[in-house]
Amino acid sequence: MKFTAEINVMPLKALLDPQGKAVSGSMKNLGLPEITDVRIGKHVTLVVDAPTSESANEKVNVACKKLLSNPIIEGYEFTLHPKEN
Repeated sequence: MKFTAEINVMPLKALLDPQGKAVSGSMKNLGLPEITDVRIGKHVTLVVDAPTSESANEKVNVACKKLLSNPIIEGYEFTLHPKEN
């Protein structure tokens, strides 16, 4: 069975996000001072072939921990859905 994983990788909240800080600062210049605390991360979509959703979940977790995120400075979360044809 094929599953689609939607993964968000974000800098840990305790760490400075210079890219997000720069974008936050630019919001005032755009006339949008009400937008603050911007955080910039990555969004990854992938398809995993696995016999069960539990197995697919485990495979995506391994991919996130070993390749898609740096656990020292980033956290991740994901959703898993059966792939639509």
